[in-house]
Amino acid sequence: METTQTSTIASKDSRSAWRKTDTMWMLGLYGTAIGAGVLFLPINAGVGGMIPLIIMAILAFPMTFFAHRGLTRFVLSGKNPGEDITEVVEEHFGIGAGKLITLLYFFAIYPILLVYSVAITNTVESFMSHQLGMTPPPRAILSLILIVGMMTIVRFGEQMIV
Repeated sequence: METTQTSTIASKDSRSAWRKTDTMWMLGLYGTAIGAGVLFLPINAGVGGMIPLIIMAILAFPMTFFAHRGLTRFVLSGKNPGEDITEVVEEHFGIGAGKLITLLYFFAIYPILLVYSVAITNTVESFMSHQLGMTPPPRAILSLILIVGMMTIVRFGEQMIV
């Protein structure tokens, strides 16, 4: 019986230690929370100045931090450590709610991806023409190259990137 208690205590201690994956999760959540906003930062800074940006950063940080912390805690509340948000929702609320959340999650993420792909194409095209002095390729080809490039990076996986 003592052996069981010792192994339980040892496993709790090893779980509470900060690991590289914890840092990667933290940076990944932070990146998804504000990543696309960086593309629009020069436009907003030029229009309103730095003071509104600083005020928005002060207001946006707690909202993004607490929202992502809550989402992370919810996903980690599943019984199996490798479950994603859909499986955790199915575990807590049933299969029907899991399918509904998956559908809503898709409708929440897809428009963001569309806006992000247009914004990154605009940014790279502007950078190529104004800073590099190059004639950018047609937008369709440029966007295809950028999206395929980002998908290739994601496809290699976190072990190769980080």
